[in-house]
Amino acid sequence: MATNRTFTMLKPDAVEKRHIGAILDKISASGFRIVAMKLTQMTKGDAETFYAIHNERPFFGELVEYMTRGPIVAAVLEKENAVEDFRTLIGATNPADAAEGTIRKLYATSMGENAVHGSDSDENAAIESAFHFSGREIF
Repeated sequence: MATNRTFTMLKPDAVEKRHIGAILDKISASGFRIVAMKLTQMTKGDAETFYAIHNERPFFGELVEYMTRGPIVAAVLEKENAVEDFRTLIGATNPADAAEGTIRKLYATSMGENAVHGSDSDENAAIESAFHFSGREIF
């Protein structure tokens, strides 16, 4: 059964380029309600744990370095069909392949610096949300 919540991170490149407000506005305009949010910075250990599924991939070291180079905005979003709708809103990982009007088409510069993360399943949304937020931080 689908849940009504998903997890997102505005990645260091989006924060550095001052796209936080524009991206949050797009999220809100798309019908999502923010139920948890914070500006934070991942440690090397945080990034290695969060992206452990990729630890054997050749880009893992670069991914960890990228995700720890500056602050991120972590958020839990609520909407009916949240995971699927948010994946549609953010667009393809490669911004060159992303649909017009998606967050990655508008704000990402490459596959590596793609502005935003969105959970790929209800199960991962719950795991990723719990990684960044305690239960009392989600409303």
